[in-house]
Amino acid sequence: MPYTLRIIRLASLLVALAIPLMVQANTFEHQLANGLRVIVKEDHRAPTAVQMVWYRAGSMDESSGTTGVAHLLEHMMFKGTPSTGEGEFSRLVAAAGGRDNAFTSKDYTAYFQQVPKQKLEQMMQLEADRMRHLNLDAKAFEQEIKVVMEERRMRTDDQPHARLSEQLSAVALQTHPYRAPVIGWMSDLESMTVQDARDWYERWYVPNNAYVVIVGDVDHDEVFKLADHYYGPLESRALPVRRPQDEPMQTGIRRLTLKAPSELPVLMMAYKVPVIRDVENDVDPYALEMLAAILDGHDAARFSKHLIREQRLAVSAGASYDATARGPGLFYLHGSPSKGKTRADLEAGLRAEIARIVKDGVSVDELARVKAQLVAGQTYKLDSMFAQAMEIGQLESVGIGYQQGQRLIEKLATVNVEQVKEVARKYFRDEQLTVGELDPQPLPKNLPPVPSARPTTASHGMIKP
Repeated sequence: MPYTLRIIRLASLLVALAIPLMVQANTFEHQLANGLRVIVKEDHRAPTAVQMVWYRAGSMDESSGTTGVAHLLEHMMFKGTPSTGEGEFSRLVAAAGGRDNAFTSKDYTAYFQQVPKQKLEQMMQLEADRMRHLNLDAKAFEQEIKVVMEERRMRTDDQPHARLSEQLSAVALQTHPYRAPVIGWMSDLESMTVQDARDWYERWYVPNNAYVVIVGDVDHDEVFKLADHYYGPLESRALPVRRPQDEPMQTGIRRLTLKAPSELPVLMMAYKVPVIRDVENDVDPYALEMLAAILDGHDAARFSKHLIREQRLAVSAGASYDATARGPGLFYLHGSPSKGKTRADLEAGLRAEIARIVKDGVSVDELARVKAQLVAGQTYKLDSMFAQAMEIGQLESVGIGYQQGQRLIEKLATVNVEQVKEVARKYFRDEQLTVGELDPQPLPKNLPPVPSARPTTASHGMIKP
């Protein structure tokens, strides 16, 4: 059988397999009188359960002067309630034989526990308790804000690649709150007060601004009864009005240079692109997902093949894009030039790869290969209860709805070579481009290793599965 036909049939087979799995998934929903939605997906393959509580409040909901408060409140959620002492939450989860954590993104804040199924009721009681009865005293705040500032120093201020990514966002986006880092600007953290945390908690941590996702070896009717018992008594409150926060049109290329100690120079390029707003009628976001995979989706992708192995222009080169977000989208190209090559050489090489696609398009073989991989990746998520809960929660957080997960796979599978060529032509223009460069300075002695040069585009604390 010809190679192209094999790949196309593989992609079609994966779609055919994925759709029935998602259609037949045992997913049920119940909304409490206070507005809290409870989504339960039964998966009886192992005697465990995952509970995730998602709040529709992330760093994009912060105001100037209080950046980082969403992430700070995430830390404070482990400081206890009148009935559960400080640190007791995680100790109880561990004693139950489970694990727990939390993470904040630009779009949401989420908390999870994965425990033996018989301990789920206890986890629901604990989460319901801290949803409305959190201790927010000044002493605990003063301790935790220092922890967050140190976290910022370690993850961002002392990491030149992270600083470059942070500054790139702040230049590419001039008014939208996505321009601020999830962890917050240091000056805002230094001036933050416990009242800022209290205000955030009172404003957003209410049942009508949250939803609970539970995946595992459970009976949905029993879970709904438990939710009514533990979450039902919590009172809803009016939410603040969210006003449109559209980013003004960019009319020319923007550039920035960061001088910092580093072994290698780094180049990051961010193009403004759309994200999914209408699952059925949008076309470009799906094609952009395929374009990112063609450029950097596997070992034989274009950047790896052409820029690293053949031309020896770069020691690393990549592309990244996320089609789902509450705010504006950015498509990133990034990498480090090889010894003897400059950042300008690498920029020219990255641009040339895009120009080649604009001129010649992509082959049916290329598209079929990445299509099979992307669809397979979506399907493989079904093997993990945690990944299933993440998938449901993240789709809900950006307003798409977990029921659309199947349709997203179908839409990815329908992307054709002309659509990939068209988005390369349409969006990769200087009017929509911001370029960030890391100009390496001499390394101090005993400097810790620097992580790879990949822009931070996902959650602070937890990357999407």
